[in-house]
Formats: sequence, structure tokens, C-alpha cells
Amino acid sequence: MKSSSRRFSEFFIPTLKEVPAEAEIISHQVMLRTGMIRKLAAGIYSYLPYGLMALKKVEDIVREEMNRAGAIELLLPSVQPGELWMESGRWNYYGPELLRFRDRHNRESCLGPTHEEVITDIVRREIHSYKQLPITLYQIQTKFRDEIRPRFGIMRAREFIMKDAYSFDIDEQGCNRSYENMYRAYEAIFRRCGLRFRAVEADTGPIGGSFSHEFMVLSDTGEDEIVSCQRCSYASNLEKAEVVEQGEKSSVSEEERVFQVVDTPEVRTIEELTSFLSIGPENVVKTLIYQTESEPIALLVRGDHSLNETKAKNALNAEELTMADPDTVLEVTGAPMGFAGAMGLKVKVLADLSLKGMKNMVMGANEEDRHVLNVNEGRDFRVDQYADLRMITPEDPCPRCGGSLQFGKGIEVGHVFKLGAKYSNALKANFLNEHGHETPVIMGCYGIGIGRTVAAAIEQCHDENGIIFPISISPFEVIILPLELHESRVREVADQLYGQLSDNGLSVFLDDRDERPGYKFKDADLLGTPVRITVSTRTLRKESVEIKLRSSPELNLIPLLEAATVIRKTVQSLYDSLK
Repeated sequence: MKSSSRRFSEFFIPTLKEVPAEAEIISHQVMLRTGMIRKLAAGIYSYLPYGLMALKKVEDIVREEMNRAGAIELLLPSVQPGELWMESGRWNYYGPELLRFRDRHNRESCLGPTHEEVITDIVRREIHSYKQLPITLYQIQTKFRDEIRPRFGIMRAREFIMKDAYSFDIDEQGCNRSYENMYRAYEAIFRRCGLRFRAVEADTGPIGGSFSHEFMVLSDTGEDEIVSCQRCSYASNLEKAEVVEQGEKSSVSEEERVFQVVDTPEVRTIEELTSFLSIGPENVVKTLIYQTESEPIALLVRGDHSLNETKAKNALNAEELTMADPDTVLEVTGAPMGFAGAMGLKVKVLADLSLKGMKNMVMGANEEDRHVLNVNEGRDFRVDQYADLRMITPEDPCPRCGGSLQFGKGIEVGHVFKLGAKYSNALKANFLNEHGHETPVIMGCYGIGIGRTVAAAIEQCHDENGIIFPISISPFEVIILPLELHESRVREVADQLYGQLSDNGLSVFLDDRDERPGYKFKDADLLGTPVRITVSTRTLRKESVEIKLRSSPELNLIPLLEAATVIRKTVQSLYDSLK
């Protein structure tokens, strides 16, 4: 606990009474109302003093746990040379989120959204022997990703502050140990931040690598859906969640029936088709035409299932995967969108595992206003590859133990990856092993959104009156409200307590404004300081002050002579609760 006490009259904290119209979610609303942030441009925010203090509290926790885990801090440039990204192969793959520009010498550069290339460049220049490994390096720095639709304040901003760490090991076993070490450090970080969170299996995305976990703060306002087992420890985000097929097939007869073309005028959707034919959606095959970076492909899923584009992209080992435009669909199938089928296609066909072995299905006829009945794989169309391509559903069992699944929402605040030799191979970051052989370093990558952690804490910890800060990341630990500043005794006691608590290392905010009590109480609730001390003529008549926790409606009087000790112990107990 470091003392950083302030008086309201000498502090810059421009609070707002009304909820800003631009703010869609709670954290964005209250961060604007409390004067934590102000918008400069789309997805770009200034952190004002109150917001910066919360940010620094999170940074302190991150640094302490990273250092405890043996990681070493450095600071890397935010501007990165394009040639380094071209060398790694990510210059074009990363997409439009990478903000590119040319300097006066016409050299291509970018604003760093992440630092795998830069840190690997350092290691390939400086690490030459297995004796220098393992090592984990980290930084806390500003990143920039040119989000197409920045929203939700700092939750999905273009410019943001991130802790990124990178581990370097001599082999996979060492990488696994580093990964587990960082995983445990992340658990400690988010526990100390006072968050309810869950680590879930996740796709590696543009960072790459073989395995990853996202750390999700549980919140109904989260953008990410989480799937977790009610029996075992399995948890995953929705796009990664595995589906284990149970062998249940269509209710249609297993006997192959005669292929039949039927007219289906103006029938384009699954709902319209199943109603028109009086069948269940599980008997329909959706033929979806997609475009990769090199060619169109066809993806087949059952009518009652949804395609998981992330799984499909991974199954294809594709860098890009987008739904084909109407002209491409017409070119591939010979029919407009809504009537595609898998028969006679000259493109690669991937089918979801749920379709394997199914008989007498219904699909588009590749002719406008027509569908086909009793379609069978092998006889009527081919499948080049079966794979898990669909979104998991609440009816599916846990892929690990077969237990029941529950679905929830979360906010991603951290992500850990096993990168393997992806970047060391591309950038030739090699070392001499104990046998004198040149070997690529094995890497891990570990990120935490600092600002996003603050915003996620607010999403999880608030009520209708404002923030309820966990003590560990609150800008101030104690707020003192003297209610009648015209009374010299009230002023004296408030000043005395302010000095005593500050001298004892507590971070105290003294609201010394000459405002009505109701106004001060509203601002105190809005700001979310964990411990509120009220000094008034009423409390002083009993030689006491009033103490209240922001997280509780309970009010208590404490004797003036014991006040500093009781407050200090109260603050300590709040910290102890986070261990």
C-alpha cells in the first residue's frame, strides 16, 4: 500500500452528472462520468488522473507477479520496421488492423499491435547458447490496432496499454514449464485484482502457435461466450469449443431412397424450407460457399447447426476465410444464394462430422427455386474432408467427460500462447544446444490488457450508483467526507484523520468541497472508493466518525480515538480477502 493521498480541491477530477449518450456499457459510462477517461478520437482515449491511478494499480500488481515469476522487464519501441514483419510472414496476414506507414526515406513501418517480431529479433542477436536459456522478458507499453469498429470505450479501443511477455526455452518441455509458470502468475494477478475469472481454451488467431488459454472476467456484458462443464474443469470460448459427435443421426430412414428434385418457389431459408417440406432442420444440409485467400470452397453443416468459421479456417489451414459474394456463389453452383447444394461441385468440399454416414438428406439443387430430396454422400456428392466445423450447443456433451455444459459470457483480459518455433524458425532465432547443434528457441507469449482489466473490473463490480472498486485497484483506498465545512471541529477532525491515514501509508481522498451532503455522497458512490469515512457534527457529538464500505449498506460509528487504527485494519482486511 503506497500513500498517494489527495484533496478534492487540489485534484483534477471532472465528474459528469449525466450518462454520456455515446457510452453503451457500464464501464464506458462510469469511466466518463468519474473523469477517468476522455475521448480524443474513435477508439483513442486520454487517461485523466483518476483513471491513470487505477491503471497504475493494475500495473503494480502485474509487475510484482511477473517479477515473482522470474520474468525480466524491458521496453520495446512502438514503431516497428515493416521488413521485420515481412520476414516473419505477418505483414500481409495480420490484415488492416496493422497500421502501416512510410517514413521520409520511404521505408515501410507499422505501429506495433504486438511485439513477437521485435523481441525475437533481440533474442536472435543476443542469445547464442543453451546456457543463456530459459529466459522470460516482458514489457508494459502502448499498442495500436486499427479496429474497424472501436466501441465500448477502452474495452475495444484502437490504442491501449498492454503487458506482453515472451518466454524462450531450449525445448517443448521447458516451454510447457514456462507456460504453466505464467498461467499461475495470471491466476495470481487476476485474483489480486479482485476479479471473478475463468481460464478457457482458445484459438490462437493471428498470433499463431499450438495452444492457448484466454483469461475471462465473468460478466453478462462480455462480448465473448464461454462454454464450461458442470462436472469437470473443461472450459473454452465458443469458437474453440470442441464437439464430440454422439452417433445420433437423422430420423430419416437409413435405407437409401431415390434422389428426387422438387420445386421450392421463393424458399431460401432453413425455416422456410423445413416448413414447406414438413421436415426437421436436422434432415437438411446447408451448403455454404466461402472464399479463402486462394480459392472458393464449400462447407457443409446440418440445418440445425451453425458453421464455426474459426474451426473451418483452421481445418483448411487458411489465412483468410470470408463468405463468398453472390457472383462467386453463382459461378460455383450455377444458382443464386439460397439454393446451393454439394452435387457436382468442382471445388473442395468439407463437411461437419455430424453429417458423416447420414442418409436421405435435403439440400439445394443448384437451381433457383429447387431443392433435392434423398441426397446421399458417395452416391450423389463427394466430401473431401470431414472435420469438426460447427458451433457447440447446450445440448452437446462436454468433450472431456460427457457432462452437461453451461454457457455464459466473459470479457477477455489476458491470453497465453504456446508459440513453439513459429517465430524463431521464420526469423532464424537459433542457439547452440549442449551437443553443439544449432536449434530454434521455443517460445511462449503472454498478454494482459491493463486498461481492459480496469474496465472489466467495473463491469463486474458496480451498482446503480457507480463503481464498487476492489481495494487493490481503487485509485484511493479511503474517502473522507466532512459534511459541514463551516464547523471548525469538522474540518479539524477531517484534516487530522487525513494526515494520520496518509502517514500510515494509506491512499486517502479528502472531499474538502463546500457542497451539500447529498452531492458528496453521490460522488463518493460514483467514484467507488472502498472505505468511506463521514465526519459531521452529528458523529462528533458522540466523539465518533462514521465508517461504511462501498460494497455494503451497513453504517457504523467508530470512536474518534480508535478511528485511524480501525480504518487501517479495515483496509488491510479488504486486501487479505483477495489473497
